[in-house]
Amino acid sequence: MTVKKLSVFFIATVLLAVSPVSMAQHARDDFRIAWSIYVGWMPWAYADSQGVVDKWADKYGIDIDLVQVNDYVESINQYTSGNVDGVTATNMDALTLPAASGVDTTVIILGDYSNGNDGVVLKNARSLKDIRGRQVNLVQYSVSDYLLSRALESVGLSQRDVSPVNTADADIVGAFANPDVTAAVTWNPQLSVISNMPEANMIFSSKQIPREILDLTIVNTDVLKANPDLGKALAGAWYETMAKMAADDPKALSIMAEAAGTDLAGYRKQLAATHLYSDPANAAALMTDPELLDTMKKVARFSFEQGLLGPSAPGPDVIGIRTPAGVYGNRGNIKLRFDPRFTTHVEQAK
Repeated sequence: MTVKKLSVFFIATVLLAVSPVSMAQHARDDFRIAWSIYVGWMPWAYADSQGVVDKWADKYGIDIDLVQVNDYVESINQYTSGNVDGVTATNMDALTLPAASGVDTTVIILGDYSNGNDGVVLKNARSLKDIRGRQVNLVQYSVSDYLLSRALESVGLSQRDVSPVNTADADIVGAFANPDVTAAVTWNPQLSVISNMPEANMIFSSKQIPREILDLTIVNTDVLKANPDLGKALAGAWYETMAKMAADDPKALSIMAEAAGTDLAGYRKQLAATHLYSDPANAAALMTDPELLDTMKKVARFSFEQGLLGPSAPGPDVIGIRTPAGVYGNRGNIKLRFDPRFTTHVEQAK
């Protein structure tokens, strides 16, 4: 779900654009958070449309505008350029776009991990080894590329054995419908559509690499420091909505399904491939677990090998990643932080 550092020019532009902003952060009462359609982020659609976000924002005397952006990569670009204060993103994309572009970023909600919601689909094939020599449509340099790399490793292949074709998430269903396209990597809801096409088989999925593809809500660290009530309001709204999901509330799930362009049965099928952290205590536990830091080391190594940490990055540890279990990378350049305080605040308020 990232384009390859977009370009050196874009990075330079972003750094110039966001550096003055980050230095000038102060107490505010209005904020914008971007999100895009994905099974694990549809709770934001419900929380927005049903007034849950407004309720929690009012509790803290602030205003939060949730902004839906149809293209996932564009939503992160909007965050990286400072047009919004936060965004939904995966752990890899949080590292390789905003953090690698110099935007100090804090993870306030660890919502779920993909447990089959991301997959490799081939036509006329039953074995992953059949992917050798094929063109593979995917959002290049995203978690789809990470999943592809992990899949190829499992059968002794590498990315040199395939030819990636960069395809926007909004276009991948149409692309896979073309008879000439025989391999794709994507996420739900697009994954459900293409895997049900004629002669298509999902050969490998994120279920085989649990807790590696994490779905997050991230916020600009400087904005959050100046406005901690933003984190409290977002976490409160999120976990109120999670309670609906934990109760399997059909009305709430139907609203999410409709916003995602599917029906209740279809959305439940996607949820079955998602490990939701509906209990804030479980989410906080993963944030503090050393396993998370180990996962981020793995993600950083892949990102460096793909050139996603910038053209002059000397190694995978160029960016500091802080979790409660410790720091990986450059302690003088910490740009990605996992902060369980807001999740814990909700748990303690129960």
